[in-house]
Amino acid sequence: MPLQDHHQIISVDDHLVEHPRVWQDRLPAKHREAGPRIIERDGKHLWSYEDITYPTIGLNAVAGKPMEEWGMDPVRYEDMIPGCYDPVARLADMDLDGIQAALCFPSFPGFAAGTFQRAKDKELALLCVKAWNDFYIDEWCATAPDRYIPLALLPIWDIDACVAEAERTAAMGARTVSFPDSPVPLGLPSFHSDHWDPLWRVCSEHKMPVSMHFGSGGYVPGFSYSSMAKYSTLEASNGQRAMPDSPFAVAITLFATNLMWSTVDLLFSGKLQQFPDLQFSLAEGGIGWVPYILERSDYVWERHRYYQSIDFDARPSELFRGHFYGCFIDDEHGLANRHTIGVDRITIESDYPHSDSTWPNTRKRAAEVLAEVPDDECSLIVEENARRMLNFPRTAA
Repeated sequence: MPLQDHHQIISVDDHLVEHPRVWQDRLPAKHREAGPRIIERDGKHLWSYEDITYPTIGLNAVAGKPMEEWGMDPVRYEDMIPGCYDPVARLADMDLDGIQAALCFPSFPGFAAGTFQRAKDKELALLCVKAWNDFYIDEWCATAPDRYIPLALLPIWDIDACVAEAERTAAMGARTVSFPDSPVPLGLPSFHSDHWDPLWRVCSEHKMPVSMHFGSGGYVPGFSYSSMAKYSTLEASNGQRAMPDSPFAVAITLFATNLMWSTVDLLFSGKLQQFPDLQFSLAEGGIGWVPYILERSDYVWERHRYYQSIDFDARPSELFRGHFYGCFIDDEHGLANRHTIGVDRITIESDYPHSDSTWPNTRKRAAEVLAEVPDDECSLIVEENARRMLNFPRTAA
């Protein structure tokens, strides 16, 4: 049965481009010069933060442009359609796309505040994290509370501040927190350590799932942040591309491998047993790989749990279906194997305004890939699973 009018699509992974005043309007006066601000250089709009410049890379704001005009070069605000940075204009773009509600990840801060984690002045960095959360929850989401889903960034370099900000934003209405798909590349403790336990406890108590967006741990297959800056014709402070002869298409194709690793790492970490209410959302990770990873994890678990520090009773595939939600943009193979994944563990995303996005044809494309899926399963995949995961109920029929 095809997608019906009563199906409201909830995108669990969209993006926004911060407008130029996000931090300048919220930081104390003494921090505004060093804090994030827009400057012009060689006809480009760039972010300046601690005397380092950052682009809004073209691929992050391609909505409304033909594919032939896409590229990595920095873009000016007038080169983007307003829905990239204006929440009112975004609503019109969501209506055009057939999207009822969206969870929006940041741009300049990195998907999980990696820009601030790498900053020198951690006092300023903490203020910047709080400012983004205030902007997104109190300004962007407040524009249409029934259509924008509150998300919070965390000061992941300081576990006490991290917990405090999770508590603060939960009180503000945050439905999820963004966390690196792997903290280790950022120089932080692994999922196996007890370091993150206070955060997992807060997320469990407040029923806030942990959204892990691919690449948020500072690693993109074959590329580093600094090498991506080189690729976009900006100067990079250090680092080389690990795969200097490969086009960026290789990295784009392999993005989901980040979340494959993260998922298996968590399945064998023991933390899912320790925190039975803890939930993870694998943002922009696709779902086609999930059946194989679960099969392989179970195979390894059955043979190797006798001599390793691995839970002897908890089968990885069962842990997955109790703690993880997969997210897809356009994944026919994954949907064909939805029962192996768990129909109640699949969500959909638009990825507006990025280059993988199906905008403005998300509803049309969803109807095509879900054409043979029963109505009750369609409802779960496009809406009900996301609403349950994010504690974001319908406010009207």
